[in-house]
Amino acid sequence: MRLTRPLTALVALASALTAALVLTGTTAQAAGPAYVALGDSYSAGNGAGNYISSSGDCHRSNSAYPALWASAHSPSSFTFAACSGAVTSDVTASQLGGLNSSTGLVTLTIGGNDAGFSDVMTTCVTGSDSTCVNRVNQAETFVRNTLPGRLNTVYNAIRAKAPNARVVVLGYPDMYDLSAWFCIGLSDTKHQKIDEAADVLDSTTASVAAAHGFVFGDVRPTFKGHELCSGDDYLHSLVISPSWESYHPTATGHSAGYLPVLNAND
Repeated sequence: MRLTRPLTALVALASALTAALVLTGTTAQAAGPAYVALGDSYSAGNGAGNYISSSGDCHRSNSAYPALWASAHSPSSFTFAACSGAVTSDVTASQLGGLNSSTGLVTLTIGGNDAGFSDVMTTCVTGSDSTCVNRVNQAETFVRNTLPGRLNTVYNAIRAKAPNARVVVLGYPDMYDLSAWFCIGLSDTKHQKIDEAADVLDSTTASVAAAHGFVFGDVRPTFKGHELCSGDDYLHSLVISPSWESYHPTATGHSAGYLPVLNAND
């Protein structure tokens, strides 16, 4: 019975301190999960500007969706390993060093370069309709028949190194707004075929990700109405300098296209 008054006083003091902290805005925020961002240029931030000089040719950007998510969620650690031009073997060879049993979140975009994204776009920009269609058909055959095995290798490696992580595999947007009544540049045939390729890549990636228990984040809905030719583009078209920004998301594409999908699936 003698402890009642001291305990009551301690509870009152704790309540007062908590109230004071709330009033001053100094309540402690729990750290978010250890976060590792893997993948290619669509994760590194090609086209978003605000590049991290130390990242060199990886062209990582502070305006890319991984950096934006980390800034908003204060993860206990953040490893930004995504790199421009990366293919699946680059992820397994050089991007997994930040993963461990404490990793809570992993994100990535990968597979576009394996399928020859840059060559497809170059061929379609410079070649005829038939040349473009043939090149896209080759890419789609690769995506359906060969890419799943490569994705399996990457996903297995991620899970082995980060057994407790939530893994969010983000997709690629459609490149063109096919509903646009007028668009300078490539023909309607090319627009349709390039978007078809993106859909094949996304559906294949989603299927393999699901088989591994990973989340697939489809960005096509958030980019809908903001593709090239829409008049409110979240993507760069052909850029002369620096040319590597061509056909990549803008800073708005990352903040309004990719980030909301990650936030919904993190």
